[in-house]
Amino acid sequence: MLQANEIQQRFTHIQQTIQEAEQACRSGDAPDDLKNCIQKMAQESQQASQVMQSQDQQRMVECVDNLESMGDEAKRLSRSAATMSPQLETAVTKVHAELSQLKHQLH
Repeated sequence: MLQANEIQQRFTHIQQTIQEAEQACRSGDAPDDLKNCIQKMAQESQQASQVMQSQDQQRMVECVDNLESMGDEAKRLSRSAATMSPQLETAVTKVHAELSQLKHQLH
């Protein structure tokens, strides 16, 4: 299992990736349901930041699991979108991949 400081570093990078997806939503014509999903992920990642500072690995894993399921939803929504900018599609794919990878390393 990853050490708490490694999880924190990876999580900080994931937060940056989520912010990139948020920016891509604002600059493109993203579907509303995808925008809402990305916004929820951003809010959840802000709340999870406090958990990441706590060194409580069980709660850290729970936060990553929650975000990963939101990433699954964002990926599903992006696949079903009729039109979406390549920048947004790349950002959603990147968020999903990084969350999935971290989740698998934690379990």
